[in-house]
Amino acid sequence: MRRSSLQLPLTAPWIAHPHAVELAAMSALLDAQPVLSERVQQDLEAGCPANARTGRPGLSGEQTLRLLIVRQLTGWTYAELAFHLADSLTYRAFCRLSALVPTPSKSALAATLRRVSPRTLAALNDQLVTSATARTVEPAKTVRMDATVVPVAIHPPTDSSLLLDAVRVLNRLLRRAERTAGFTAYHRHLRRAKRRAMEIAHLPSPATARRRACYRDLVRLTEATASYATCALVHLEGLPATTQRDRLRRQLRTVLPPVAQMIDQTTRRVVHGEVVPAAEKLVSLFETHADVLVKERRVTYYGHKVFLTTGRSGLILNCAIPQGNPGDVTWAVPLVRRHERLFGGVPRQVSMDGAFASKDNLADLKALGVADVCFAKKRGLVVLDMVRSQWVYDKLRRFRAGIESGISLLKRVFGLTRCVWKGPVGFHVYVRTAILAANLRLLARARLP
Repeated sequence: MRRSSLQLPLTAPWIAHPHAVELAAMSALLDAQPVLSERVQQDLEAGCPANARTGRPGLSGEQTLRLLIVRQLTGWTYAELAFHLADSLTYRAFCRLSALVPTPSKSALAATLRRVSPRTLAALNDQLVTSATARTVEPAKTVRMDATVVPVAIHPPTDSSLLLDAVRVLNRLLRRAERTAGFTAYHRHLRRAKRRAMEIAHLPSPATARRRACYRDLVRLTEATASYATCALVHLEGLPATTQRDRLRRQLRTVLPPVAQMIDQTTRRVVHGEVVPAAEKLVSLFETHADVLVKERRVTYYGHKVFLTTGRSGLILNCAIPQGNPGDVTWAVPLVRRHERLFGGVPRQVSMDGAFASKDNLADLKALGVADVCFAKKRGLVVLDMVRSQWVYDKLRRFRAGIESGISLLKRVFGLTRCVWKGPVGFHVYVRTAILAANLRLLARARLP
């Protein structure tokens, strides 16, 4: 991929609008730290051939980083982003796109932005929050920590809907195998599977003989379709390789294992009456990485838990996305250690939600050198063991409540109400891009008069 060498105008066409002024301040922050763009450029060049002088000029690392930020700030789709880039001089100036060449299409935007890795975005945020500009806004001596859930874009999972998804997707792949490889040794069970899934949805919830019979039939239909897909895969492997056949083989190898897991968990739960642990459940054929997260025994989410650390300014100092559904109590000490590695020392005061509270966590945090440790709920702990006085405890407890507004801002403004990017890598990129955009906007607003 070649980098464009066109000369940009010497003066950017910023207009006297509050949003344009904010974008100009964000652009100045990015200009002051060129290492951020260089890290993104490394991701773009990782999959390119050695001879970078051939091929169509692509987006540079600086342009890609700015496009990621604009997309997260606005919540636009790729088609909407492509339109506004072509229509707005302000957004073209912020993204450093020359007016002498056509703006990138939605497919070019999608292909380029998805090449930025989560590790790079995490490093970018670390570089941003530890910069000289950020340290003048946030000294990171008093911090608050909490966890939230970012759901993925899936429908509410039921055993019948998951099996129907499996039959539908496998049927589509079998039809492609028929067109590209001449495979015809299969039957279509999609209509019957739809009828069984609809009948299950209208039957009473308690296990009845009719409900179990419908599930058994739906499981048989899914197993039969999966066996046809396995035969199609074997048939494809015996044919000469082409682009379409290779893509179809990859899709079949990707889909068949989760389909087998769906059949197994439905058989265990519905037919045999077994309780399937949440860690062994598959809640989507498309987002197989999603975890089952129950919040306060009231609401069930399907996504990932995200641990956040913020300071007095609201700057998001750290973000951790663990696997599974770990208890908050297990992450109190790791979050402080991550802060110590990033800023070169532990914070003087730490305020956390009551779910982090335990005697062991209090002792470990004090041993690390934290002067005041405040848990929003005491959980049997003595106030004077945590902090110096009741006044300090009350102040830190009120300070911790401020992280809720920061989480609400991330969800309402920066798109963390639901992750719309696909796959585990897409989830991490989406969340970390939202955090980077939120921090960049906060720092830009702090510099404005």
